[in-house]
Amino acid sequence: MSDRYARKARRGMAAVALAVGLVLVATGCGGEDKQKGDKPAASSRTPKASGGNAETQTQEPPEVLASLKGQRGLELSINVAERDTGGFLTIKGRLTNTSGSAAAIPAQTAGDETEVVKHGNSLGGATLVDSVGKKRYYVLRDTDGRPLTTTALPGLGPGRSTAVFMQFPAPPAGTTEVSFQLPTFEPGTIKLS
Repeated sequence: MSDRYARKARRGMAAVALAVGLVLVATGCGGEDKQKGDKPAASSRTPKASGGNAETQTQEPPEVLASLKGQRGLELSINVAERDTGGFLTIKGRLTNTSGSAAAIPAQTAGDETEVVKHGNSLGGATLVDSVGKKRYYVLRDTDGRPLTTTALPGLGPGRSTAVFMQFPAPPAGTTEVSFQLPTFEPGTIKLS
């Protein structure tokens, strides 16, 4: 009887983890296209040229919490490290190819755990180290071993980038700084809010 209860509990936890991951992916993918209420909506009319003084809109670059250099010109910029009420810490950023030639994402970034590696190229090998609390945090996984991180990473052409995310168990609230480590990349320090 207890074995059946344990299987039901594991399935329930997997469903919750999968739902949280899907919500994070949907939130991360759809949040940038929303217009702010104080900006006018785009019109379908072409504006008239006014003597060559056309304004160009520029987006403010996101804050970079850490920038990690990897092999073959790859660079990971971490822009967000946010805790949520569920006890998770989500890291978001951009993986960029700064070299002049195409670069494949190294297989080592998925780590060396069999359950994670069998799900393909990912950032499942990422870890956070809390040196004060003397703990290492690994990317969360569902019950099938799928990491809660960007998966199926494409190779990147010269100057190209792709958005990435990773989800970890949140360190204690008193922890304000962790070391972020990803295989084949130099480590970096991230300040937590």
